[in-house]
Amino acid sequence: MNYRHAFHAGNHADVLKHAVLCRLLNLLTRKDKPLACLDSHAGIGLYDLLGPEAQKTDEWREGIGRLWLAEDLPPILAEYREQVRALNPDGAPRYYPGSPEIARALSRECDRVLLNEKHPEDAALLKDNMAGTRRVKVQQADGWLMPKALLPVAEKRALLLIDPPFEEVGDLERCVEALKTAIARMRQTVVMIWYPIKDERQLKRFYQDLAKSGAPKLLRAELWVHPIDNPAGLNGSGLAIANPPWPLEEELPGLLSDLAGRLAQSEGGWRLDWLIEERSGA
Repeated sequence: MNYRHAFHAGNHADVLKHAVLCRLLNLLTRKDKPLACLDSHAGIGLYDLLGPEAQKTDEWREGIGRLWLAEDLPPILAEYREQVRALNPDGAPRYYPGSPEIARALSRECDRVLLNEKHPEDAALLKDNMAGTRRVKVQQADGWLMPKALLPVAEKRALLLIDPPFEEVGDLERCVEALKTAIARMRQTVVMIWYPIKDERQLKRFYQDLAKSGAPKLLRAELWVHPIDNPAGLNGSGLAIANPPWPLEEELPGLLSDLAGRLAQSEGGWRLDWLIEERSGA
């Protein structure tokens, strides 16, 4: 449990993950029915881009920093940037929202936000950052147990974010098992798994396992800022989205193409396809 997201907050991977999360929440809350938002590895919820951790890496400057004053953003990116700007009323980038803060900001009074963070210090900070909002609940536990412990939900509509630190061998396999559990317990759950792209060869088994997960439909969206076979480190990241709401699939090509151009550090690119296509009549 050594991973601390404060070193990486606001980087290119966060931009992809949080822009799509914002869009998912906006689409899912169009319906009047209540929604449960679950986050298995939540972090602290709010990050200081001028704090010692973020300043040590300055990764945010190649992520949200490139979008801060950009013009002609696609609608999804504009929605996401507004969520970040809302935390920075003086106009300069200082505070960055993690997924818990985004879920709190975009959820409604009828919704619930259920957050889990295993790291003791981060769990305490998360509770402090989420204090004062009754519909938000924070627990400190093993995030991999969340699908079994909390699904199905009373709301009958759920969005589950699975975003582990990937510091332990087997985390990719655990993501697949968590997806299987979520779908088995509540088939209509919208599940979004974030994963790093460092070595595509290591991901081939992951893709195969996702394709066999039994999800009704599963969309893969990937963005890279370096060539995917670059040995340097984090070349990009991806999202596996089960049961994506309409019209997300139609909107993502424009988002991914735009981000590949804006965030590329050497050679950008993107991919969008179905790992599991919805069966006709399903």
